[in-house]
Amino acid sequence: MCGRYVMAKAIGDLVAEAEAEADANLELRQSWNVAPTTDVPIVLERLVEGEVHRQVHVAKWGLVPGWAKDPAVGVRAFNARSETVIEKPTFRAAVKARRCAVPAEGYYEWLAGDTPKAKKRPFYVHPADESLIFFAGLYEWWKDPSKDDGDPGQWLLSTSILTGPSPDANSESPVLQELHGLHDRLPIPLDKDSMAEWLDPENKNAAELVEMVRSGALDVASTWALREVDAAVGNVRNDGPELTEEHSGLF
Repeated sequence: MCGRYVMAKAIGDLVAEAEAEADANLELRQSWNVAPTTDVPIVLERLVEGEVHRQVHVAKWGLVPGWAKDPAVGVRAFNARSETVIEKPTFRAAVKARRCAVPAEGYYEWLAGDTPKAKKRPFYVHPADESLIFFAGLYEWWKDPSKDDGDPGQWLLSTSILTGPSPDANSESPVLQELHGLHDRLPIPLDKDSMAEWLDPENKNAAELVEMVRSGALDVASTWALREVDAAVGNVRNDGPELTEEHSGLF
């Protein structure tokens, strides 16, 4: 699962690492506590006059399919389970034609206690080399029927992050063993090659692409690191680099 993450890099750094292009007026808000329903950057590819262009856009985190009567459905669709994404009405059109990558510096996950009353402990999961993670994602455009044609707010761009099962408990990698114990779901990361295939707007073989990113996810995740952080991250009003600092969890 991915319910909170960090994306505080400057637009120039994101564009460079994603090997993408962005509108000169694009603005990204730094956040160390990105929550569902907020605006986030996404990377996608579009055909423009027969040529593929990789672009950075800003989307609302929580997918709103084109057929939705109300954008509120996105509140429940910030993650998409890879096992069912091809069949689920909310996601099945997007996975065939509107795939993206969601960049993050790292994400938070909560470790459940040994008893129902025990407090959950938050951990920050991030690449050991401090590079960006690019999660496999989906995007959709939703047209607001209450707005006139030409209104800047008529179209809503939204996104969702693909998840898969956590690593096996018997994984050889110590990092994967830690991830197994942390949560039973894992947001699916992309490497450079799988990202190129996932974003390709001309590839319509959704089942093959989903299987590809699922099968390569653990290789990417094995390069991550984990550290326990302060429970303050649980409050979305808290937002600053101190949220990612190591915390002992003793007090």
